[in-house]
Amino acid sequence: MEKISKHITYSEGIRSNLAKRLDISNEPNEDQLVRMKLVAEKVFEPAREHFDVPIYISSFFRSSALNKVLGGAKGSQHMANNGAAIDLDCDVYGGITNKELFDYIKDNLIFDQVILEAVNDNGTGGWVHVSFKEQGNRNQVLKMTRINGKTTYEIYI
Repeated sequence: MEKISKHITYSEGIRSNLAKRLDISNEPNEDQLVRMKLVAEKVFEPAREHFDVPIYISSFFRSSALNKVLGGAKGSQHMANNGAAIDLDCDVYGGITNKELFDYIKDNLIFDQVILEAVNDNGTGGWVHVSFKEQGNRNQVLKMTRINGKTTYEIYI
């Protein structure tokens, strides 16, 4: 089976219990797979090697059909149509916090977006969303919070 990168298997990259349950295809085309490999090479692998601990992938590729069922944004980079996005959760394996991962990415790597999503003040909980494009990366740093059930995104300072 093909690997997306040194530490990411193809099956991890396309894994979706919901897609399996609903019998939705979640296979990238060749161009999408190239973009997935790029975000893995430029963001995931440098972070994985820096911390030298496993990092759980909670969401990587989404087919357009799966993204629609999930209620994802129409232009979600998880669909790898322009760039590619990956959601990472350090709480699963431990060793580092999601906040530590977020800080490393924002301070050391090139990316399109990095979002600290629903992470507690102690740096745990939630996940880190990060995307990368072959050209035109914005290095946009955001924080997602939920206030009274409403999700908001703010520029992270």
